[in-house]
Amino acid sequence: MPVMRSETLRRLLLVCGILAPLLYAAADAVAGLRWEAYSFRDQTISELGAIGAPSRPLFAGLLLFVYLLLAGFGIGVWQAARGRSAIRMAGALILGFAVLALTAGQAAPMMPRGIEQGIHGTLHLAEGAVAMLAVLAIMGFAACALGSRFRLYTIATVLVVLAFGAWSAVDAPRLEAGLATPWLGVRERIFWYAYHLWFAVLAIRLLRPDPATDEPS
Repeated sequence: MPVMRSETLRRLLLVCGILAPLLYAAADAVAGLRWEAYSFRDQTISELGAIGAPSRPLFAGLLLFVYLLLAGFGIGVWQAARGRSAIRMAGALILGFAVLALTAGQAAPMMPRGIEQGIHGTLHLAEGAVAMLAVLAIMGFAACALGSRFRLYTIATVLVVLAFGAWSAVDAPRLEAGLATPWLGVRERIFWYAYHLWFAVLAIRLLRPDPATDEPS
């Protein structure tokens, strides 16, 4: 009976890896719709949580639940390692990523569009850079342990994340200057949702009946 309970808990924690991206998408949609002048096409997700944004209280509150779910997912991934050190490292990094988002991520919002970002912008970018390094490391560890098909999917996701992340960053000076940023919101959302989808796919992969039988190559 204790073994069954432990297995049930592990699976519930892994399901958090599916729920977190879904809630993130819901937070993005609901917060954006609550801000009448907001453009999903041309504005970034970070602007929903910017200092003084009308959507900030709702968006920031929902993100707390997103990253609590992701923290639970990290624990579930750790428990699903079954002797595989790479999966254990991925779980630890997911937990660390979630803790970073719950602490520094909440404390370092960007300034509104058209205002000099200053120290707020610097901290926001620094937190984002550390978070992205963690995500790439998580992907690398998991890809090493979960077989060739998952590895190919991970490589494709990394390429999308890097390409659209860099493309979005090009418009950072225009955003700070308050200039138009056509399609920036679409580009950034492809970047964000590519790796959030990867988390969900990782959760589904580990929820399979016996992931311990995966071939590492």
